[in-house]
Amino acid sequence: MNLIPRKFYLGDDFFDDFFEPTLKDQMKVDIYEKDGNYNIVMDAPGYDKDDINIDCDNGYLTISAETSSEDNEENKNYIRRERRYGKFSRSFYVGDVDTDSIDAEFKKGTLKVVVPKVEEKPTKKQIQIK
Repeated sequence: MNLIPRKFYLGDDFFDDFFEPTLKDQMKVDIYEKDGNYNIVMDAPGYDKDDINIDCDNGYLTISAETSSEDNEENKNYIRRERRYGKFSRSFYVGDVDTDSIDAEFKKGTLKVVVPKVEEKPTKKQIQIK
């Protein structure tokens, strides 16, 4: 068991992992409104379409993904291991939307979700006094 990181001896920067990005930082999202739809574009490099789940409940759209490491060789002595595996989940409030018409597409590590908005009905009403 080594208590001192291996790269300490190799002359690498000791604090190299200190500023390592989190999964949220790696799963960058752009959200924009166009033609009466919310468009959510998320980078999901290293994931397959089957690894990603999209749910919409009570006005929240949740995108989650899980991938696992398929490393079967136990006697590898890694010097550095940066390829990640695990779970992530992000939720976005989209309000009242047509959940049956939500469309999603995954190409080249980018997920695009199109969420049709429901036409807002006015909730304010003027009451006439008799």
